[in-house]
Amino acid sequence: MKSMLFSPLKIRDLALKNRIVISPMQQHAAFDGIASDWHMVHYGKFAFGGAGLIIVEATAVSPSGLASDDDLGIWRKDQADALAPIVEFAHKRGSAIGLQLGHAGRKAGTTAIWKGSRTLTPEEMRIKHPQWERVGPSIIAATPDSSAPREMTLADIEQVKRDFTAAAIRADEAGFDMVELHFAHGYLVASFLSPLSNQRADQYGGSLENRMRFALETAAAVREALNETKPLFCRISVVDGGGEGGWTEKDSVVLARELSRMGVDVIDCSSGGLTQSPTQVARGLGFQVPYAASVRKQAGVMVQAVGLILDAEQAEEILQEGKADLIAIGRAAYYDPYWPHHARDALNEYDDFANWPVEHAAWLKRREPIMREIREKRRLKVNPSGG
Repeated sequence: MKSMLFSPLKIRDLALKNRIVISPMQQHAAFDGIASDWHMVHYGKFAFGGAGLIIVEATAVSPSGLASDDDLGIWRKDQADALAPIVEFAHKRGSAIGLQLGHAGRKAGTTAIWKGSRTLTPEEMRIKHPQWERVGPSIIAATPDSSAPREMTLADIEQVKRDFTAAAIRADEAGFDMVELHFAHGYLVASFLSPLSNQRADQYGGSLENRMRFALETAAAVREALNETKPLFCRISVVDGGGEGGWTEKDSVVLARELSRMGVDVIDCSSGGLTQSPTQVARGLGFQVPYAASVRKQAGVMVQAVGLILDAEQAEEILQEGKADLIAIGRAAYYDPYWPHHARDALNEYDDFANWPVEHAAWLKRREPIMREIREKRRLKVNPSGG
């Protein structure tokens, strides 16, 4: 029986060769929002590795939307132009590639993990970018060591919607196969969803309907502007990690249904990030998969599962049990960029390196008879009877 992990999937006009997605993770390797050689090599190796879809890290739709000053941006044409060669390379190597669009909101102004994950002061932010500031639905700081954001006006909200729309158009023009909206992890749109961070008294605060308004209007605007043949994904935190009184799984089911109605094709199910508190489940194997399964079943939408999915057998089981439609891997792919090729072998779909880059496959084919002989000798050494 052919595995589901390596079965194709069509979403709108995008035909994925398998269900493996490289999850977006920040690289902190851009200058003025412009992609560098690092990004070409980083994302290029995942195309070599055989992933069906690669999603490029959260890319800021405006200067104020940067999480870190060395993040990617796409508020200018030259930033989109720098991403286009990466898209072209992925396509030449047989992988689809998408772009995650984001706005950090009140979580703007931090440094990379290897730079201490330090929270910058508002003065430090302005020195780096005059337009860089923390904004949010209400004047509530994201962390104890962060300054409180400026409460957004209705004009600010309209501008951010325009920023997301313009960014999606640039992504489309750069050749990306899909766009993902980053509405998770306590960033701007997520902070509007949660009552712990949104205490507005206007049409964007209060009831669940009002708190979802910004997300739904943004998604609708992007869907209208984006090429209708291209899929639109949306990453959400199914629970926000803030504890009692925060955003819930039940809320996410409602949001997923409404996002689908706005034209979102896939809900990428993550969790947490609103506060420094841990997510509401233990971080074990596949700890977020139950969220994906719940949203898929109750909202009737396609979902992407992510979170400590480590091997092929685990990924295949998730798909076979109907808990997700796509499997996203992040740190597992960093540890092994060839994870998809190795997963194929683990699921007994060995193909004599047919799906590997031909430049690698030619050499590996020569090596394989020797490796088979070595494996057989080792097997006989462990089990001399040969049984």
